[in-house]
Amino acid sequence: MLKRIPLERLMDLKIDYAFKQLFGSEKNKEVTVVFLNAILQRTGRDGIKDISFSNVEAGGEHEEDKQSRLDLLVVTNANEWINVEIQFTDKYDMVKRSVYYWSGMYRSQLQRKMGYRELRPVIAINLLNFNMFDQTEQFHTTYHLYEDKEKFKLTDLMEFHFIEMPKLIQAWKEEKLNPWDDVLARWLLLLGIVDQRNGKVYDDIFKELEEIAMNDETLRDAFQSWETLSGTPDEILAYQARLKLVLDEEAAVREAELREQDARQEEREETAKILLLDGFEIKQVVRISRLTEEQVLKIKEELNV
Repeated sequence: MLKRIPLERLMDLKIDYAFKQLFGSEKNKEVTVVFLNAILQRTGRDGIKDISFSNVEAGGEHEEDKQSRLDLLVVTNANEWINVEIQFTDKYDMVKRSVYYWSGMYRSQLQRKMGYRELRPVIAINLLNFNMFDQTEQFHTTYHLYEDKEKFKLTDLMEFHFIEMPKLIQAWKEEKLNPWDDVLARWLLLLGIVDQRNGKVYDDIFKELEEIAMNDETLRDAFQSWETLSGTPDEILAYQARLKLVLDEEAAVREAELREQDARQEEREETAKILLLDGFEIKQVVRISRLTEEQVLKIKEELNV
């Protein structure tokens, strides 16, 4: 199906720029509608029939935060707002972050002379390139507001979806997914074919989806648009710039973590030195400093005490 571009040169659709260029394009509206219906599990009369792409700022209130986010915000034919956010790097506090952005979008609807009953539902979809919830192996979890005891829903105005891509790929490797029958798995696996972070391409996923696309016109259109996007020089430059920014942010986060680890280690070693010089026993030093016995013995040898 992709005759001009090798798989390894395709854009990683988990990079927000590439995702938005594919799914946020008017010419690919039908692809986006099918994708959203798959995530929201809507079919028939309940399905989204049409969308419009909104330029409303869906980000935070700080300028640097707005510049760091490339969300997709659409309005459905039922006047629902759906915000899709891609997170390539774990920035922590994702639940609070998602609620914060949801509240900003919900609040931004209210204009002068509007009544509260005119506020429409806002649905937040978070596509994560990392695992987030230890409580479940599900790669797609959905959240609403429910009464604590009887579990009836308080409102349809708030809805959150979290999709953890590593869990999806793990489920694929364990042969727990059937994209022929599972439309959501089909579309999410499309996002997982290229893994830019690890320099990996899943040829097996591609071949399976390529075969499915022979009978799925919308998926076939998505493949073709993806190839065109990945072969357009201006788009490639913009994508590479965005990828560098994302990877630099990830490297900075990792560097900060390593520095914090080093600082904690130095603090423990200083504690151990003080205790050893004060005549504490090895076991006491291990317990208090939280170093291993081997580490404490090495420090003791260096101090010659």
